[in-house]
Amino acid sequence: MSKKFVIFGDPVVHSKSPQMQNAGFKHINFDAIYEKFHLVDGNSLKNEFIKNEFSGANITVPHKEKAFLQADVVKGIAQKIEAVNTYVLQNNQVIAYNTDAPGFLKAIQSFGKINKVLILGAGGTAKAISLALQEENVDVTVLNRSKSKLDFFKNHGIKSFSFDDFVNEKFDLVVNSTSAGLKDEELPAPKELLENVLKSSSFAFDCIYGRITPFLVLAKSFHNEIKDGEDMLLYQGVLAFELFTNTKADNMVIEAMRKGLKEE
Repeated sequence: MSKKFVIFGDPVVHSKSPQMQNAGFKHINFDAIYEKFHLVDGNSLKNEFIKNEFSGANITVPHKEKAFLQADVVKGIAQKIEAVNTYVLQNNQVIAYNTDAPGFLKAIQSFGKINKVLILGAGGTAKAISLALQEENVDVTVLNRSKSKLDFFKNHGIKSFSFDDFVNEKFDLVVNSTSAGLKDEELPAPKELLENVLKSSSFAFDCIYGRITPFLVLAKSFHNEIKDGEDMLLYQGVLAFELFTNTKADNMVIEAMRKGLKEE
């Protein structure tokens, strides 16, 4: 009997996780199928997971924090992040992980040594990235439109500002963790503010994958080395794949998954 895996999200139609995970399963002859599951009500996530007899799942926006609250057991850095993107069923318990954090660290390795990072946005992805960087002793600042979502970061000793009270410093890397530019020409912060930041930074990373967002276009105009979220998606997916299959992904599996990701 094939094992069943899904990605829960709203929206989820654009997700490339199924083609990436299925390519990995096929490469190691793992009898499983991975599909999209459009879920509007995040509170029903665990019920749907159990009811449909899924062996594992990924969780994307906007359900990562609700998925954290519903899990039976939360492992690793996800306990601090309070947001999860991976469920695995073990001994009738829903075990939850956050593979975004280590996936992001792997994705930015190509930039070399990074000391100071500015993260735009304050959602689940920003939480994962900021705490992952903090654990690596990187100086992190979070910038968000409103103050209301900044308490989490302040409680973890991370500098955080709203657009109104932001104090610019020189950052090595600027990261967009918001959905601005996913389906529109929006920037994640006021243009003038971003220009001031990007003219002194060296690298820009957007968690959105598959398109060069307005944020990355602006960053490039200030001679920043830019990168979209494909590697982050790949590496968080590889870590989830290892949890789903209880195997270690070698370079051949990783490349098979990358190829799956690039299929149109």
